Amino acid sequence: QVQLVESGGGLVQAGGSLRLSCAASGRTFSTYAMGWFRQAPGKEREFAAAISWSGGNTYYADSVKGRFTISRDNAKNTVYLQMNSLKPEDTAVYYCAAELGLELALASYEYDYWGQGTQVTVSS
Repeated sequence: QVQLVESGGGLVQAGGSLRLSCAASGRTFSTYAMGWFRQAPGKEREFAAAISWSGGNTYYADSVKGRFTISRDNAKNTVYLQMNSLKPEDTAVYYCAAELGLELALASYEYDYWGQGTQVTVSS
């Protein structure tokens, strides 16, 4: 069992930055691929970024590529999402997720564990 707790969300103006954190507890964090997803009001949850268990491979949705950076610190059992040049369309609840078994996972159904989410609001 893995527990995931996100933090770092908030209200920011367009063009600003935020760094989300996701702290994991439970089984060995370094064996899990990790991902960030987001869900805007009235929309389905969508993939944002993923990182392999080693941190050596990353993947981004086209909508965030070049603006967001996913990273992890296995010594701290934490994964991060650095978000720069934020846009109003980035407004959503952001969720981190953990997957055991694949090096990298891009689809929500591949993930085994989910956090409760943190709200990110970008004002224009």
